[in-house]
Amino acid sequence: MENLVYAIVLLPLAGFLINGLFGKRLPKMLVGSLATLVVFASFVITTTIFLNFNEDSAPVIIKAFEWFTVNGIQVNFGFQIDHLSLMMVMIVTGVGSLIHLYSIGYMSHDKGFYKFFSYLNLFIFSMLILVLGSNYLILFIGWEGVGLCSYLLIGFWYTNEEYGKAARKAFIMNRIGDLGLLIGIFAIAAQINAVDYLSVAQNASIFELDGTPIIFITASLLIGATGKSAQFPLYTWLPDAMAGPTPVSALIHAATMVTAGVYLVVRSNFLFVLAPTVQDGILFIGFLTAALAGFYALRQNDIKKVLAYSTVSQLGFMFIALGLGAYSTAMFHVMTHAFFKALLFLGAGSVIHAMSNEQDMRFMGGLKKYIPITHITFLIGTLAISGFPLFSGMISKDEILVAAYAKSPIYWVMLFVLAAITATYMFRLYYLTFHGEFRGSEDQKQHLHESPANMTFPLIVLAILSVVGGFINLPHYVGEGQYAKLMQWLKPVLTEESFKQMENTLSGVSFNTEMMLAGATVLMFFAVWIFVRNTYVKKQKRALPEEQYRGWEKLSARKLFVDEIYNACIVKPFEEAGKAALMFDKAVLDPIVNFIGLGAQDSGRAAKRLQNGNVENYVLIMSLAVGIVLIVNFFLK
Repeated sequence: MENLVYAIVLLPLAGFLINGLFGKRLPKMLVGSLATLVVFASFVITTTIFLNFNEDSAPVIIKAFEWFTVNGIQVNFGFQIDHLSLMMVMIVTGVGSLIHLYSIGYMSHDKGFYKFFSYLNLFIFSMLILVLGSNYLILFIGWEGVGLCSYLLIGFWYTNEEYGKAARKAFIMNRIGDLGLLIGIFAIAAQINAVDYLSVAQNASIFELDGTPIIFITASLLIGATGKSAQFPLYTWLPDAMAGPTPVSALIHAATMVTAGVYLVVRSNFLFVLAPTVQDGILFIGFLTAALAGFYALRQNDIKKVLAYSTVSQLGFMFIALGLGAYSTAMFHVMTHAFFKALLFLGAGSVIHAMSNEQDMRFMGGLKKYIPITHITFLIGTLAISGFPLFSGMISKDEILVAAYAKSPIYWVMLFVLAAITATYMFRLYYLTFHGEFRGSEDQKQHLHESPANMTFPLIVLAILSVVGGFINLPHYVGEGQYAKLMQWLKPVLTEESFKQMENTLSGVSFNTEMMLAGATVLMFFAVWIFVRNTYVKKQKRALPEEQYRGWEKLSARKLFVDEIYNACIVKPFEEAGKAALMFDKAVLDPIVNFIGLGAQDSGRAAKRLQNGNVENYVLIMSLAVGIVLIVNFFLK
């Protein structure tokens, strides 16, 4: 297994190095094919290991080398193969390989083709380091690596100044979260004298329940998760990250990187179960994030912005599951979300490709007859995220709703409303894009065409996964033999307390109650579908420009003016402080430095007069110096 694990990690790194060093001189098809094949090969190897794993398999630690030892803490560079890491690697490499294939067609006319694929491979390598690392420090290396790749890919079209600002915004806001993660890792090392997962899990019992040290550690880790997974208040970077090419949005901001925060909490379940206060904080953050992002998405006109806020909202759902202690439910939604959200982003990319780079839904409409494959697959993705019965999104989201009801019926009502909002903005997006009359220019209409096969094939595969993916973890009412497969699968990576908490949460609702709750969500889905279809198809309501919205619609379109508040309270003060520092530098520091430099120059000129190369002068000065020394020595006696 050791060599296979090394191959999983090193294959994408090899793709990055080959394309990065030689890609400029290689044919585009070879560059794209190589980048795709190395990721797909990693997926095939992971599948082989996965098939040899069962629910009772113990974690396998593969030590590459001894990294360093400090203050009695030995840190090895190694990898941990267990049920959680295998699940994440399957998602990263499986969905990643499809997105790589899609990118060959989407980026075919871009001058930076080889750089784009080398960045994608570097991202996959960093993500694999993050999820396969056997300790928190290796996780942090991958954590920073995906942050770097995110910056490079969001700002890939760097000639556009706004795109560059979006990349910097993502980088800076993630650094805030990363600092919290780093502090948490240092605190773990100080308290337990170890940073590898197994040792920390074994010694976590030294902490008192809800004691100050464990609250500090878990709160610090939560800050890191909040930044990477775009939770309130560190969520505004993700919608701006839509500046990157659409495959980037699908890979980094839907299927992989933004779920790293969820992975961190599940991986650290042995710590979070000892901090109920922090778990309540996770629950609150999840609700607030899901509500805000869902409200914003209702009146966005940019097709990618709607999907971006949808991603933030769905990440909020995952955090709600984490806050409820339903770790398997959170990971289940991570998986299904990877399927349908990658499908939706790639479908949006196919729409944008057909529309000659137009992203505003006000200028779309009637596209279903021009791009039928994109239309059908996009509809499947919309149905999945909105909760169509037995589609993957319905099953995973329903499990979160049941867990919320077990905690409190009030939580269920709140989540029910949020699920209705999700269906509303997604059907609005679908009908504005694919139904009605075409509202774009005549030139755009002439160029409408379906995407090539290397773009539509990934759409078809993801559409199938969006339909059947939920059957991996069927709900209670299917029967004990099929129920909670994922919960049992993740049992070896959870502590006894974490598993018991999760089991109590997920089995705390009776069969009749669960059927009633499922029926309510199904009725809600069809009610919203009919309402939105009636509004945007029969009544032919159109999306308005942002400035024409009034009341709640204006607040939704302007995102409650949060960006403006952040700019006024944080960005502008720092910019002004920077300008003040620049003035101080020029008015005070520069003259001091220049004075020192001029002094050195003047003393050099004075010394130059003495060092003139005249031997007689040197002998005279030496004689005078010897004479002065003798005279001084005589008088001192």
